[in-house]
Amino acid sequence: MRFLFAFCYLFFITSTVVAQQLVPVNEKKYADSLSVILHSNASDSIKANTHFLLADLYRSKDTLQSKKHLGLGTKLSLKYPYLKAAASFYEGQYYYNWNKIKAAAAFQNAIKNLKPFQFKESYLLQAASWYNYGIMIKDKEGYAAVMDIVTQHAIPLAEKSGDKEKISHYNSQFGTILMYNGKFEEAIPYNKKAIDLLSKEYPTSATLVLAYIGAATNLVYADKKDQAKKYLDAAEEILKSFPESVNYPFFYLAKSHYYISNSQFEEALLETEKGIIPAKKNHQKDVLQLLIFRKYEIYLHQQHYTSAKKVLTDLVAEGSILKDVNNKKTIYNELVKINELLHDKQEAFIWLKKYSTLSDSISNARLKETITELEVQYKNAESQKAISALEKETAQNALEADKNKQFLLILAVICMILLLIAIFSYMYYRNYKNLIQQKEINHQQEIAERTQQEQLKVTQAMLSGEEKERGRIAQELHDGLGGMLAGVKINLSGWASLHLRPDERTEFNKIITQLDNSINELRGVARNLMPESLLRFGLETALKDLCNFYTHHELEIDLQCYNLQKDISLATQLHIYRIIQELLSNAVKHAKATAILLQCTQEDSVFLITIEDNGIGFITEEAIQKNGMGLHNVENRIQYLHGKMEITTEVNEGTTINIELKINEHD
Repeated sequence: MRFLFAFCYLFFITSTVVAQQLVPVNEKKYADSLSVILHSNASDSIKANTHFLLADLYRSKDTLQSKKHLGLGTKLSLKYPYLKAAASFYEGQYYYNWNKIKAAAAFQNAIKNLKPFQFKESYLLQAASWYNYGIMIKDKEGYAAVMDIVTQHAIPLAEKSGDKEKISHYNSQFGTILMYNGKFEEAIPYNKKAIDLLSKEYPTSATLVLAYIGAATNLVYADKKDQAKKYLDAAEEILKSFPESVNYPFFYLAKSHYYISNSQFEEALLETEKGIIPAKKNHQKDVLQLLIFRKYEIYLHQQHYTSAKKVLTDLVAEGSILKDVNNKKTIYNELVKINELLHDKQEAFIWLKKYSTLSDSISNARLKETITELEVQYKNAESQKAISALEKETAQNALEADKNKQFLLILAVICMILLLIAIFSYMYYRNYKNLIQQKEINHQQEIAERTQQEQLKVTQAMLSGEEKERGRIAQELHDGLGGMLAGVKINLSGWASLHLRPDERTEFNKIITQLDNSINELRGVARNLMPESLLRFGLETALKDLCNFYTHHELEIDLQCYNLQKDISLATQLHIYRIIQELLSNAVKHAKATAILLQCTQEDSVFLITIEDNGIGFITEEAIQKNGMGLHNVENRIQYLHGKMEITTEVNEGTTINIELKINEHD
């Protein structure tokens, strides 16, 4: 029966050692996390990689879903060189279980395309591509080739990546390959090395689960069943927290193997049935066929030959296990044996003929391959003779050709020199012409800059003179005429208290009221000419006073100031104040607004002003012409502060004015 064990584990190897993208034990959480990424605002590169991981996750469960995600990932990866190279690996994963030729070709492309990328993720995919390529060519090249690939490529690349989990996994798989080749004792150190590291660094990983399962199976073959049982218990301890894990069928397959080795056939059959349930649920066809074949093995041990025969005929009818020629040959041979045990000589002969025909076809195919190789060698030898003759003739022709080449070379050098002279002459002329044009452009630009500077100086002088004159007039009005009027009021009040009776003061009080109004009007004019609150308390206080001045029962002004600094120069504050004063005056006089919003914001050296009203609006060009000096002065001040103004207005829709000023350039 050891032959049956070997056959079953051969199939186990080709079904489970996909060393690269091992799915975490908690597959549902893993799948959900990938789906969340696809529905997020992640970049195309992240989504491409996520599609690849989902394609790999579904390749055994749902090939349609796997193909869809592979296509989406490949499309998104086209503009990312590394992901475009990685797409070949995931294409190989997609074909892994059902088309070895396409899978092998895809893994070869991945090896070639990923080689230029020298970083951890690339090393891991290169290692996986090499390993899977080895598994794909196993039937043709044998396990010696696979072992060479693992030791020369897969493990060194994993070590280069520094990923301890993958290094351990490849050691574990190397132990599995040794086991299949009957080297059970040699496999033990590799399995132990992997388990020791994984149990410390990755105690709940799928990699450790598979390492336990592989090591336990090898120890059963090595007749060390107690240690095998400990490993199986350890694997079960990890898996019991994840009842949906795709690793359960492999665990039950290994556990049934353990029970068979102890002749506990009923227990082995129970574990096999446990494994069939999740294998069917997850559409794991390969391991499902293994579990079913394990039932045949158990029935054979129990001498339940009729049940054993039914298992084999069901496997033949399903067909998955027969895709591999060696598996097919083994099944036919077992059908011969079971029919002989049932004394059905006629059916045994039928299966024997199929087995012989299959063996002959395999032998013929190998013979054809040998003949083809010999034919190729013969043709190569004949071709070599023809090549030698041609080489002699070519040598003679080469001597004559060399003379012609030398002549042509000299002629080509002369032409090249003439061409270079022409090119240099043209480039000199073009550069000289460009230099003249650039000088002219620089000259015009210098004139424009000087003109602008002169205009700026004129503007600065005009604005400075205007402010000085405003200040002088304001001071004279406030201190001179205002003081005189206040004195007149005091003298009149004193005279009235001496010469007028209380019943005679009615008309006099009207005169005093008119005089008060005149004094207030005079102070308002003086404040407009030079706001005292600006000089004493700064811009924000002055703006509040200005808004309060214009506010009345039919007009509400909302002032909002944000982050206004105290270190703005007085001249700049005065320019800002005059700009806002003129714009508020226009809104009050012409817009017929009932509400005005004034926002002032400072962001480092930028000062932002926004004025919005709900008035009647205007046509911009007509308003500028009618307003004359008012808006003109505003534009001059904005230009002086290297700012810009944007007016948005429509008739009967209100007006919005946005101004941006550079305040530190003139501080």
